[in-house]
Amino acid sequence: MSLIELIAGVEAHEATLTVFNADPAVTDELREHFADRNVRIVGDQTASGPKEFAVLARDGEFVTAVTVDELLPRRGEDGTGSSGDGRGASEGDEPIAEGGSGGRVGKPVLDHLDETMFTSYSREDMVAASREIEDRAWRVGDGELHAGFQTLDVLTGEIDTYDLLGEKERLDVHAYAADEGDAPDVEHYAVHVGETAEIRETWFVAYDGGGYEDAKCALLAEERAPGEFYGFWSYDPETVDYIIDYLTERYGGSEQTDEGGETV
Repeated sequence: MSLIELIAGVEAHEATLTVFNADPAVTDELREHFADRNVRIVGDQTASGPKEFAVLARDGEFVTAVTVDELLPRRGEDGTGSSGDGRGASEGDEPIAEGGSGGRVGKPVLDHLDETMFTSYSREDMVAASREIEDRAWRVGDGELHAGFQTLDVLTGEIDTYDLLGEKERLDVHAYAADEGDAPDVEHYAVHVGETAEIRETWFVAYDGGGYEDAKCALLAEERAPGEFYGFWSYDPETVDYIIDYLTERYGGSEQTDEGGETV
């Protein structure tokens, strides 16, 4: 299964969050808040039962139930939310998906989404999400980090960051790019030049956790329109392992440079 096929598979595995006994404005607020994730938000009413609760289901199977207040913890007295867009940088080792504008909005739902989809991310969004994974690899300082830059030109703009990552003695860093532009001189990591459309069309960063299952994480997206990316991030160890194994098997023997910058 290719990288693009993996994105399509996660996309098809959409979850549904049904909001019960809530004002339509509350359902609209949740729909807006989760708009960049692969979760369909619907409203419903019951003849009896508590107000404003939500049920998460996937493939028709129950996953979890939460109150609306757990999803929008900063709601004001008028019932409206002030939760922000949920895309802020996370602190410490918190997963990207748990980030928020000053809080962990939506965590009760996001904790149950091993692969969290996003839509229409800009390059700036992608850089910010990538930095979260790169920072985790830097702090652990062990294991393997694999990153796709689409083209050699893009990789050239990131050589300072990846030189620093590559200087970590126990961190094995691999960069992937299509043969567009000049290959940069690198000293501390390998560059794999992939002659396939998926390398040109995808952006990815995957970290194997350096021996810690909880530290495994990956970001994978397809550029479906110029500067617009659709994909997912994952903290599921099996998904992260699959991405790294696929890259290693598919591109491990492609052209790369050694520590002196020479082709091997």
